[in-house]
Formats: sequence, structure tokens, C-alpha cells
Amino acid sequence: MRIGVAYDLKEFHQEDPSLPLDIHEEFDIEETIESIEKALYKKFDWIVRLGGGKKFLENIQKNNVNFVFNIAEGFGTRSREAHIPSVLEILGIPFSGSDPLTLALTLDKALTKRVLLAEGILTPNFFEINDLIEIKKIEKLLKQKNLKFPLIVKLSHEGSSMGLRLNSVVKDIFSLKQKTEELISLYREPVLIEEFISGREITAGVIGNGKTAECFGMMEISHKRLKNEDFIYSLEVKRNWREEVIYTINPDMSPEVEKTISKEAVKIFQILKCRDISRIDFRLDQNEKAYFLEINPLPGLNPDYSDLPMIARGMGIEYDDLILRIVKEAFTRYSIIF
Repeated sequence: MRIGVAYDLKEFHQEDPSLPLDIHEEFDIEETIESIEKALYKKFDWIVRLGGGKKFLENIQKNNVNFVFNIAEGFGTRSREAHIPSVLEILGIPFSGSDPLTLALTLDKALTKRVLLAEGILTPNFFEINDLIEIKKIEKLLKQKNLKFPLIVKLSHEGSSMGLRLNSVVKDIFSLKQKTEELISLYREPVLIEEFISGREITAGVIGNGKTAECFGMMEISHKRLKNEDFIYSLEVKRNWREEVIYTINPDMSPEVEKTISKEAVKIFQILKCRDISRIDFRLDQNEKAYFLEINPLPGLNPDYSDLPMIARGMGIEYDDLILRIVKEAFTRYSIIF
């Protein structure tokens, strides 16, 4: 079995002063690729790096691979995470993770929330501002949608906390307009404005497919100094996580709340037709009611600092076993013997 690995590395992309400093935040580092290769070599004898973007197109034609382990984020468009899977579907090459439709949908936070709202999933009230001209409509939309301060302002089509800072939570109309204008001007994409849920932040890992999908663990993310009502998992916090963040596996919560989050995570995974693996973020309000925030069907897999491997490790699942479990789930979908 010849296994290819599709990915995007930070070091392959030079900083462009005209772009935001965190524009390549979702891309991986060399350590992540090395760790995935090491895990795959426990089961397979032939592993090849395919990279991402145009380099991937060259490499996929040169190398006769039977399967691709995909963590490529893509670049430049709202559907960028779907680029590599779309090529693989055209070529008829099996790959790990969700298909292009799910990856394109879930990168659009507003569309994802609309789909899940239609299925009865609880998510913070929200609206979207598409350009600078629409900022004039903010006060009208606040009334129409009945949104109450504090609100959180974030990019609609990004992950890895791109554009998200501690000052992204706003408490008045002036700050709201200012932050919205700042993000649209800098990133040139729509902004999602939603009610800020001021309680605990919980992320859940889901693995499997269809009816076999299961929540294998959850983790609370909190700050060492800030209270929940002042804390968001922002870029500056993530970059300084060793000094600022507390990660708690199997956080202390009532059996009812734990059961609800686990059940909702699997339900969301199934509604969006995710495959193999995903990480789903929730926030609890003061009454311990769980609100869906967002889903990442292409979760980070760095063995040291990525949330999903942290959850797995806390649940007694070694990193290599997690990677091979993802492959096994994909193989089962394609009726390939593992």
C-alpha cells in the first residue's frame, strides 16, 4: 500500500507585508508531518510527501499512491479546504477525512450555523456583514435579529483563530462597528457577529462514520488568569498557550451536561456528513446550556499542541494510534482491508 500525505507547511509560504500576519496560521509545521509519517510507518512501508497547492498537483501525478492522508488547508478561497479532496475525487484516489462538500460548507461559519439551526441545534444568535457598505446596517440588524451585547466579531471563513483577538468581544455599538470595519478591511472577507456566550468553553472529539461515529472525549479550555466571561481562545492566547491556557480532559460537569454535549457533537457530525474525524466546539451559558460554536472536520494534528491529540492522549489513546485509527475509519468507508 502506497500512502501519500497532503499538507501545507508554514515554511513554504513567505510572509507578504500586504497580508495579515496570521494569514498562514492554519498551515502546519515540519514536526506535524514527521509525526504523522512516523505513525503511518508503523503500518505501511511506503509513505510519500505530496505537499499542497500546485506542488500537490505535480506530485500526485508523479507518484502512484493508493491512498492519501489529507491535512491540506488550501489557500485563497472560501472553499480552499476542498481543493485537494476535489482533485482526489476526480482521480479516484481514496483519502482520509471529509469530502469536498462538507469541507467547503463547514469553513463557512454562517452557512454551517444555518444548516444546524434547521436541524434544531442550539447556536448563538448571529448575523453576517459582507462588506464595508453593509456596516451601515448593523444597528438595524441588531434589532431585527434581537442580538444583545456582549457580542463577538469573527471572520466567517477562517479557522485557527485567524482574526480573533481578546478584543473581539465588544460591549457597545461603537466598538462593534470599529472591530467589524477592521476585520473586513484587513482580511477582505465577510464577518460573523454573534452573541457571546460567557461561560465555559468545551471542545469534543468525534471519530467514526455515520451511525458508528462516537464522541471519544472532550476538553475544557480555560485561562490561567482571566474569568470565562473575559476569555476567548484567541490567537495571542493560542500562540502563548503554555503560559496562559489550562486544558482539562474530562472536565468536571454534571452527567446530564456531559451526555448532552457528547450526543450533540455526534449529531452535528452526522448532520454535516463529516467523515473519519472532527473536533466540535461548544460554549456553556450560565445555566450550563451548551451552544454550538463551530466545527473543524480538518482538525490540527500536531502531537504537542493541537486540541484533538490532547483529548486523545488524555483518554489514553497514543498519538500513533489516533492517526492509524483515522486511516482505519477511512479504509472501512472504501472497503479497503486495513
